[in-house]
Amino acid sequence: MRPIRRGTSPIAVDFPDYKDAKPDLVARLGSYCSFCERRIATNLAVEHVQPKGLAAYADLIGRWENFLLACVNCNSSKLAKDMKVANLLLPDRDNTFAALQYSSDGSIQASPSAVASGLAQMVSDTLALTGLNKAALNSPDAHGRQVALDRVRQRMQAWFMANDSRADLAADPLNLAL
Repeated sequence: MRPIRRGTSPIAVDFPDYKDAKPDLVARLGSYCSFCERRIATNLAVEHVQPKGLAAYADLIGRWENFLLACVNCNSSKLAKDMKVANLLLPDRDNTFAALQYSSDGSIQASPSAVASGLAQMVSDTLALTGLNKAALNSPDAHGRQVALDRVRQRMQAWFMANDSRADLAADPLNLAL
């Protein structure tokens, strides 16, 4: 989860229709899910941190400070679950980059610094809420090769690409190879 800066609301009042905030959110955050970080070209939703489906948060439905962007997977995992925001790590508020550690197997866990700081439970609760702790799907194609259809396998793919790029940079730091 990359830390993000949503900034102040582009309008002085709440949004009459929360969906109208999407262009401003995309302009500021990019077309990425605020939780799993995947680039989402279509079907990126305005995510309500405090769920719009619960009466207790009805006054936050159009509130800029309650918006993030989410993919279908993260948004549907979270749904209308009531949670205490203070017990979660949020990319617009917390240094999620330092709190999370990504592994080559696509798993995410609390980083050593998060554990040392007493944030392990917050990491666990955040991953459970968004479904980022779900296991990889077994999705082979017709030839038996694994297809990166789920978030875990996509993280694995990104991890290996980043690792290869780091090795390339270490081998040729001035990028002189043709």
